[in-house]
Amino acid sequence: MATPKNTICLWYDKDAEAAARFYAKTFPNSTVGAVSVAPGDNPSGKAGDVLTVEFTVFGIPCLGLNGGSAFKQSEAFSFQIATDDQAETDRYWNAIVQNGGEESQCGWCRDKWGVSWQITPRALTDAMAAGGAEAKRAFDAMMTMGKIDVAAIEAARRG
Repeated sequence: MATPKNTICLWYDKDAEAAARFYAKTFPNSTVGAVSVAPGDNPSGKAGDVLTVEFTVFGIPCLGLNGGSAFKQSEAFSFQIATDDQAETDRYWNAIVQNGGEESQCGWCRDKWGVSWQITPRALTDAMAAGGAEAKRAFDAMMTMGKIDVAAIEAARRG
């Protein structure tokens, strides 16, 4: 497989391969590709340690770099996963949170490696796209939530 022109590079302390395998197990159309080891000692590890891992999340090419503890993940970067219903929303949210992650607000959660995820039902994005009072009601409802409640968003949208 040819290297894509654009790849998302995610910095991990030392667990890029574990993270990639979790994502591949959790999300459809997600895979783990080449795992490269460090050819020599470096500031974040020893020769032979996993250095990079190629993987995809929902078909999006990514590279996990075991760069050490110098940099941390933040909400400035997140994967946004569009879901079709409450069951799909629950499945992804629960997979992330129950695997050592943590809940946040407004559909955001963080996995145990610090990567942020927006688990966003299409019902919410459709409500926001409607604009006006309908969007405002849905937005106000969302602001009170951790994991998005699709029925509550749809009820707010109707008024």
